[in-house]
Amino acid sequence: MSLRVEQSLSQLLHEAFVSLRTLGKRSILALLGIVIGSSSVVALINIGHNAAEDAAMIFKDMGTDTLVAQFPPKGNSTAKMPTSLNLQAVRQAVPGILHIGAISSFSGPVIFHGRTTNAGLIGSTPGLKDAMRLVLREGRFLSDFDSGETYAVVGDQIAQALSTPGDPLRLGDRVRVNDYLFLIIGILQNQPRSMLIPVQTNDSLFIPAPGMRRIYSAPQVGSVILRASAGQDMERIAADATHALGAQLTDHTVEIQIPQQMIDGMTRQSRTFAYLLLALGAISLVGGGVGVMNVMLMNVSQRRREIGIRMALGARQRDIRNLFLLEAVTLTAVGALCGAVLGMSAAYLYAWLSGWQFALAVSALPLGVGSTLLVGLFFGLYPAVSASRLQPVEALRDE
Repeated sequence: MSLRVEQSLSQLLHEAFVSLRTLGKRSILALLGIVIGSSSVVALINIGHNAAEDAAMIFKDMGTDTLVAQFPPKGNSTAKMPTSLNLQAVRQAVPGILHIGAISSFSGPVIFHGRTTNAGLIGSTPGLKDAMRLVLREGRFLSDFDSGETYAVVGDQIAQALSTPGDPLRLGDRVRVNDYLFLIIGILQNQPRSMLIPVQTNDSLFIPAPGMRRIYSAPQVGSVILRASAGQDMERIAADATHALGAQLTDHTVEIQIPQQMIDGMTRQSRTFAYLLLALGAISLVGGGVGVMNVMLMNVSQRRREIGIRMALGARQRDIRNLFLLEAVTLTAVGALCGAVLGMSAAYLYAWLSGWQFALAVSALPLGVGSTLLVGLFFGLYPAVSASRLQPVEALRDE
């Protein structure tokens, strides 16, 4: 019995391929529509997934244990921020804080041996290095003992901009900012850009926070960077830090951004974006399904006499229906497999061109191939049912 079923199925598949081959260009065009639709679904799902992964990685690289506090004025207040904050008091009030550093910023030209480049001038407290995860290529970072010194730590891009092949910027060199010469005691490694921290590390020159008065007459604390200990409740740390900082800043509001909240919000936004891309791919796939239905209706029209003969020889309506339905599914199955390969290749190429790390979306292949087969089954059902309802006498009259 099983051998008979296998022979019957293999015979039906053989007949399906022969029938589709006789349709020639019509089958190829329908197949092309299915391939485009299936590849669109697979590619767009993967592109949306990789876009979300790349966006979330920007925050994850910075670390989900890092908080950034900023201080907008309350209401219509015109009060300025102080030049310094008691960060040690904040750290004692919030035991979960591992590192804390304050930033005051300005911008201006930095000159070295006649070469000039614009840089962010960052007044830094000693704890900023660990709070921001800064990595030094050479030298050291600013310490508590450097508050009265004209020392500086330079970012990677600034160091490159001030260097020439025969005259690189090195430790012990002095750069001029306004009328002051700053001694370079450290050069940072290239740091990944962060969308959360308001400092472009590579394009900055870090000097002791008290030394900002040499550059700007009224420096103000702009941000505070906090890094929590491992395993801490970040929302609780943020609430406690807000209270501790707020006690020192009566004229300003303390706003603390939590990276995990931003990651969660971005994930939801990326999911919506992925659904939109999936809808666009589905529209393309429906267009391919219409092409399949068109080909199958043409197939039924051309084979009316064959259908009449089959019925006259004892074929049942369900046999005729299954025959044409199998042809439609066969056509879409070939298109789905080709589309899956094409879609994955397109998604990989797009990720490579965009500089992303390619990651396969788990749902891409099941959704792409499965939706294509369902579309083929849906659009092939009407022609198959139409063929099965033909009357043998009327079908045999066709020439």
